[in-house]
Amino acid sequence: MKNSWLLAAAVAASFVSAAQAPAQAATKFEFWHGLSGDLGERVQEACKKFNDSQKDFEIVCVSQNDYAATLQNTIAAYRAKKQPAIAQIYDAGTLDMMLSKAFVPAKKLMADNGYNIDWSNYFPGIANYYATASGELLSFPFNSSTAVIYYNMSALEKAGVTAKPETWEDVADAAKKLKAAGFDCPMAFNFDTWPTMEQFSAIHDQPIASQANGYKSLSAELVVNKTKFIDELKFFKKMQDDKLLVVKTKQLGMDPIPAFASQACQIAMSSIADHGTVGKTIAEGVKWDVGMLPVFKGTERKKSLVGGASLWVLAGRPAEEYKGAAAFLNFIAQPDMVQWWSTVTGYIPVTKTGFEAMKKNGFYDKAPYKGREIAIASLSLTEPTENTRGIRLGNFTQIRKEVSTAMEAIFMQNADIQKEIDQAVERSNVGLRRFEQTYAGEKLN
Repeated sequence: MKNSWLLAAAVAASFVSAAQAPAQAATKFEFWHGLSGDLGERVQEACKKFNDSQKDFEIVCVSQNDYAATLQNTIAAYRAKKQPAIAQIYDAGTLDMMLSKAFVPAKKLMADNGYNIDWSNYFPGIANYYATASGELLSFPFNSSTAVIYYNMSALEKAGVTAKPETWEDVADAAKKLKAAGFDCPMAFNFDTWPTMEQFSAIHDQPIASQANGYKSLSAELVVNKTKFIDELKFFKKMQDDKLLVVKTKQLGMDPIPAFASQACQIAMSSIADHGTVGKTIAEGVKWDVGMLPVFKGTERKKSLVGGASLWVLAGRPAEEYKGAAAFLNFIAQPDMVQWWSTVTGYIPVTKTGFEAMKKNGFYDKAPYKGREIAIASLSLTEPTENTRGIRLGNFTQIRKEVSTAMEAIFMQNADIQKEIDQAVERSNVGLRRFEQTYAGEKLN
């Protein structure tokens, strides 16, 4: 009897113990990103939505403050075997990641974890930037954008301009009328190479580098000192000399978009991702609009380039973390999340189903969001050419810095345009050769 009682007590205790035992802890994994401020808060909100949607995984989202730091910190962490499961890497770091082999390809990750993804659902104009030559996506397009131009239509109408300018010549004419109407800063300008060199070159079908902008070989060389990019800089320099264009930078107190939103300047080039910021900060009642980045008259416009970043899943993490990463990536790709992300940030939907769902819901008919569809039209305007698919160059962050520094000398010190860009190209090509030597023998897929 005693033994039976002990057995019964043990069984009862086991049930009590099981009832009191905590549920199995959720698998925790990290996501490093390069966004801060309002956009950084939106990333945190997306992570919270995922965590609240299920109990198996907990994503911990950590801002690295900016894109360049995220790339550098991710590389350092991988070498120290302390890498996150997911890292947001900007467009300029794509080749660095591809050649690092420190990642799990997107297709493999999702297939291994039971997700059947229609990869053709991603807009080609977005996906091609992050895909191999054969079209296989290695990372997941996330916060995508393209360059556009913002117009203060209230100011333009006051100056006698009733339609949005479509060519750079039209922009210069509008700027002259704005100046005559008493506006001190018709157009804001800074030294960002993304709209001025990269996007300009694409829509004018001009190469940035040889070897199909680097897609064909690591032997690519920068060639922007021999293209219409020089003509563009001459055009903008004349606008500056005529006081139709004013340099606006953080160092001088205000970047172009804050200058535009505050109505200090009436025209500004920037990302479609700034659409939400303008809508939130421009004075109520001011009519403003957005258009595709202008081309020179007589140009057969081509598609623009995607900007922003993609999400890379890093190698060397436990299998359970990959299950969580796959679940998160699947979660943020759902149409309702795609619409939410576009609504709160200004970034564009990366999938066709997401875009179609947003159109069906009347998203682009609503005043705060009207105009954002122009970015999709710009990215999808034509079939990709060797000059419009994207840019696949090593040390591209440094290349951007070299050209930006040259532009600063041109517009702030009246330096010779051709000479400055020649020197920037020469320095950039030294970096490209160094990158090629680092990855000697590697072939691009």
